[in-house]
Amino acid sequence: MVQKKFVPILLGSDMNVYGMAKSFHEAYGIKSEAHAGFVLAPTQSSQIVTVHPTKGFDEDPVFTETLLELSQTTYNQPDVTYLLIPCGDGYAELLSKNKAVLAPHYTFIANDYELFKGLVNKVEFYDICEKYQLPYPKTQIITKDSMIDGKYQVALPFEFPIALKPANSVEWLSIDFEGRKKAFILHNREEFDVIIERIYQAGYQSEMIAQDFIPGDDSNMRVLNAYVDHQHQVRLMGLGHPLLEDPSPGSVGNYVVILPDENQQLYQRIEQFLKDIQYVGFANFDLKYDPRDDEYKLFEINLRQGRSSFFLTLNGLNLAKFITDDLVFNRAFTGTVYGKKETKDSKLWLGVPKNIFLKYANENEEKERGKQLLQAGRWGTTIFYEKDHSLGRYLRMKWAFYKYNERFKKFFEVKEG
Repeated sequence: MVQKKFVPILLGSDMNVYGMAKSFHEAYGIKSEAHAGFVLAPTQSSQIVTVHPTKGFDEDPVFTETLLELSQTTYNQPDVTYLLIPCGDGYAELLSKNKAVLAPHYTFIANDYELFKGLVNKVEFYDICEKYQLPYPKTQIITKDSMIDGKYQVALPFEFPIALKPANSVEWLSIDFEGRKKAFILHNREEFDVIIERIYQAGYQSEMIAQDFIPGDDSNMRVLNAYVDHQHQVRLMGLGHPLLEDPSPGSVGNYVVILPDENQQLYQRIEQFLKDIQYVGFANFDLKYDPRDDEYKLFEINLRQGRSSFFLTLNGLNLAKFITDDLVFNRAFTGTVYGKKETKDSKLWLGVPKNIFLKYANENEEKERGKQLLQAGRWGTTIFYEKDHSLGRYLRMKWAFYKYNERFKKFFEVKEG
C-alpha cells in the first residue's frame, strides 16, 4: 500500500512547536514546516523543523492572507495532505475563527468559534464547569468597571494567600507593568491592591480572576491531555504529575518536571465532559489536588497541546500519531488509549537540568520515583534530540538550560499555602 504523503505545518515557533516537530520526526522521520511572526530559540537552526517568519502573522488579516497565499504557491500539490496544527493560544483562536475560509485548502481540526470563546475565557469556563458539575477553586471575578478611583474596594470571600490571574490570556500578552507575572500568589491585601491597580492602569480591559489558593506545593498539580477526533471520539487521555514549576515571573506555572500518572475516575469525568460539549482536537487541562475535600480542582483548559505535552510522546503516546491517524490516514476509532503510571516506557520528563529537579522539587514519594527513573536512565526532554544535528542550536539550548540555575536561585519559593 502506498503511504499517503503529508506535511505537518505547525503554527508558532516555541518549545511546543519543537515538541510536535520532534513527535512527527520520531513517528514518521519527516521534517515539519512552521509559520510564525518570528523565530524563537527552541526552533532556530533546527534540522527537524523550518520556521518561516512573517511579520504580523499572529494577527488577522496577515494570518489568513498568508495561509491562503501559501495554499496557492508552496502548499498546492493535490496528492499531499497539508496538516495544520496550532501550537499557541492565539493561533488556535485564529484557526477556529477562520475555519470556513481555510478548510478548502488545509487539513486541520478546530472547534467552532463560539465554543472556543466560551472555553478560552476563564470566566465563562468556570460557568461551564458549574453547568457540568466540574470542581474548580472558589472564585471572585474582578472587572475594570468594579474599580473605583483606580482601586478595588470589595471584600474577598476567602482568606489570603490568594491566586490572581487574567481571564484573557491572549490580551495579557499585550500589556506590561512593574511586577507583571503570568499569574500571582498574593499573601495580603496590600499586595493585592497594588497589583490590581497596576493591571488596569496598564490598559488591561478584561476580567481578572481572584481564587482561593489551594494548599500544597507544585507536586499537588496535575496536567491532563486529550485528543478528540473529528467525530468527537476521545482517542487519548494522558495524565501527568508535575513535581516542579518554573518560578520566573513570565513563566509562572509552566511545568518543568513531570512524571506519568493515571486516574481512571478523572479520565472518565473529563472524557464525558469533552463528549458533552462536542469538543474536537487537542485539549490540555491544568488541575490541582485539594486535600481539604479530596477533589481535583480545574484551573483552565488550553485548546491545544501544551508546551510540556511532549511528556506523553516521551512515555510512548506519540501526539503526532493521534492527530495523523485521525485526519491524514482516516483510521477508524478503536477505543480510547489511557495513559498509565507505570509501563515499560515510563520516563521522567525534564524541562530543566537534573540538578534543579534534585535540589528544588519537594521531598516526597513521587520525587523518589522520579529519582529512580533518572538513575535508570529513563528520562528525557523536549528540547534536546540526538537526531537534530544543529550544533549552534544545541549550544544555545544548553546555555538556556544552564540559565535556569539563576532563575530558580532568584525566584523560587515553596508554595505551601
